[in-house]
Amino acid sequence: MNIAEKVFHRYEKNPLIAPKDVPGAYGTFNCGQTMYNGKTILLLPVQEMGNQVPSIHLAESEDGINFNIHSEPFIKRSEKFYDLDHWPIDPRVAYIPEDDMYYIIRPINSSWGCSSLLLRTKDFKSVEEMGVVALPHNRVPSLFQGKVNGRYARLDRPYGGAGSSGGGNIWISYSDDLIHWGDYKPFMKPYTNWAADKIGPTPPIKTKYGWLEIYHGVKSLRYSLGAVLMDLDDPTKIIARTKSPILTPNEPYEYMGHTNAGTVFACGAIVEEEKDEIRLYYGAADCSIGLATAKLSELIDTMMYEEENCEEWIWS
Repeated sequence: MNIAEKVFHRYEKNPLIAPKDVPGAYGTFNCGQTMYNGKTILLLPVQEMGNQVPSIHLAESEDGINFNIHSEPFIKRSEKFYDLDHWPIDPRVAYIPEDDMYYIIRPINSSWGCSSLLLRTKDFKSVEEMGVVALPHNRVPSLFQGKVNGRYARLDRPYGGAGSSGGGNIWISYSDDLIHWGDYKPFMKPYTNWAADKIGPTPPIKTKYGWLEIYHGVKSLRYSLGAVLMDLDDPTKIIARTKSPILTPNEPYEYMGHTNAGTVFACGAIVEEEKDEIRLYYGAADCSIGLATAKLSELIDTMMYEEENCEEWIWS
C-alpha cells in the first residue's frame, strides 16, 4: 500500500449503496455530494432495468451511513436540451456561500459531443437549469466552492480522446456570472504513473490549509484518486500534491461491476473541518457507491511530505 492510501479507510460494510438498494435499479453510479441542513446529501445517478437513460435521485442521511433514497428522480434528462442530453451522470455539486446556493454541473452527451449543463438549487426540493456552460469535450467542469478574489472559478478538463495532443490535462477558468467563462490558464498535467493517461477534477473545497482538490487519474482504464492543495488567493499555485494515490482499486466490488478494469471515481468530497474529517463517497466499478474517510490534518501532512520527499513518477 502506498503512503497516501494509508490515510483513507474504507467503510467496513462497503459498498454503501448498491443496485439492490434501489428497486428496479441496474446500476448506481458516481454521485455528487454535499451537506445541507446538517444532512449528507448525495445526487445518485440510477439506471433502471429496461431504461437506457439514467436519472439522478436524491439520497439523504442523518449519519452519513444510512441513506434514504428518494424514489422519484431529482434530475431527469433535460427537456430544454433534450437532443444534447442522452446520459445524465457524474453530477458535481458546489455550495457557494457568497450566493447561498448549490450549483450542479453535469455532463450532457450526444452525437454533438460531450459538454456540460449548469443547474442550481437552494433547498434540494426543486432545481433550475441555467444553461450549457462548456464546449465539447469539456465534460467535467468543477466549480470552486467559494469565490476567488470576487470571481467564480472552476477547473476544466478538455479532452479530445486518447492520443490527442494535450488531452487529459486540467485547466482553470474564471467568470463573473457562471455562464460566460474566460481567462483560461493551464493548471495541472498528469504527473504520476498511476494517472498517466488523463486526470479529471472535482469541486475544490475551501479549507484553512488552502483549496483542497480531489481528482481522478487513469492508467490503462484503471481509475484511482489523488489530491492537490492550492493557494487560496491564487489557485494556480500548488502547495502540495499526493504523489501516490489516496484511493486505488483493491476490493472486489471495485473491480466487479459494469467495468472490470478497476474503478474508484469521485465527483466530490465532504470536508467537516470542525471534526477534522474528509469523506469520499465514490463510485465503484460503475455499479455501486463506496465510502472512504480520513482525518483532514493527516491528509494534509501526507501531501506535504510527499511533495517534498517523493518522486513524481511514483509507480502504482
